[in-house]
Amino acid sequence: MTVSATATATIPPGRYRLVHVMRSEWTKLRSVRSVRWVLAAMVAGTVALGVTDCLVESSSWASMTAASRARFDPANISLAGLAFAPLAAGIAGVLVMSGEYGSGLIRSTLAAVPRRRLLLAAKAAVLTAVTLVLGEAAVFASFLAGQAVLAGRAPHATLAQPGALRAVALSGAYLALLALLGLGLGAAIRRSAGAVAAYAGLVLVLPYVLLALPGNPARFAPETMLASSVAAVRPQPHYLPPGWEGLALMAVYAAAALAAGGWLLSRRDA
Repeated sequence: MTVSATATATIPPGRYRLVHVMRSEWTKLRSVRSVRWVLAAMVAGTVALGVTDCLVESSSWASMTAASRARFDPANISLAGLAFAPLAAGIAGVLVMSGEYGSGLIRSTLAAVPRRRLLLAAKAAVLTAVTLVLGEAAVFASFLAGQAVLAGRAPHATLAQPGALRAVALSGAYLALLALLGLGLGAAIRRSAGAVAAYAGLVLVLPYVLLALPGNPARFAPETMLASSVAAVRPQPHYLPPGWEGLALMAVYAAAALAAGGWLLSRRDA
């Protein structure tokens, strides 16, 4: 951590660029065990839960009613691990920022990179790259393993079927946006516990609160959009249609959180 904090300081003041800060942030991210473990849990949990759900659904296929079979979406079922992945992705994003405040390293970081918005941009770029790669790997692995479980026992999907590749690929990208939402909250709140609680409230609790309101505003909540739109192949009544709409709206949420976090970061002392 101390090496990564001083890496940018070796560059003459005013001469460093985004790429220099990104190198430091990449070293820093790899050095923090908590972030590594959370990201590893995101991948493992996504695959394990997806396979488990496929095992459960395939074993009950023979006893399903006609209505249940009509609603059966094998692609969405194999992505059941996405119920856990958003929490892990968001926590990783929070820790990338709040972890420095907790350890006191933020003072060294800001001394090396006084341009705070550039610092946040570098963190966002590195976090996006890492979570996008890991998210896509986890989601594709979950889909392929889950469909292998379903094959021969219940209807299954392939990536060649209409909508399947789009659902899998966008789900992995969605996890990267959730991580950026966590990063923005981490920059705004600074304390890990508070930022994680705020993230969990927005992603996990808010949908249940919105369900009680007329007009189904819960369909615009991050977790709901992922499950009912982004990761879905078949349209679900009263929710956003499968496609890019949910991903685009999640990008707006992440951008708003980063803008708020960047604004606060640039106006407060370390």
